[in-house]
Amino acid sequence: VQLQASGGGLVQAGGSLRLSCAASGRTFLGYVMGWFRQAPGKERELVATHNTWGATNYADSVKGRFFISRDNAKNTVYLQMNSLKPEDTAVYYCRFSTARDIFWGQGTLVTVSS
Repeated sequence: VQLQASGGGLVQAGGSLRLSCAASGRTFLGYVMGWFRQAPGKERELVATHNTWGATNYADSVKGRFFISRDNAKNTVYLQMNSLKPEDTAVYYCRFSTARDIFWGQGTLVTVSS
């Protein structure tokens, strides 16, 4: 099983980026797909999750700016990030999980300049 995250980069404050995370090796229907991030010197934190039935959950700091979606046929989760702020700078990780399994992607760096 591999989770490949992509879409990170350098963007100015107020800009947008779209992250993608594609999984291979099996089907992930029934898994919660999510994004986490870790800023320098800080612990990894939840950004957003999306379950199979369409329920989403967001960190308060990104509500109204970030939007998570998934394509079950492609085993892919997306994170549309708008109105980016310097404090959004972090390595972003995707995670596919159930109560029994957790799979992490390798991380993609997002840098927001002021």
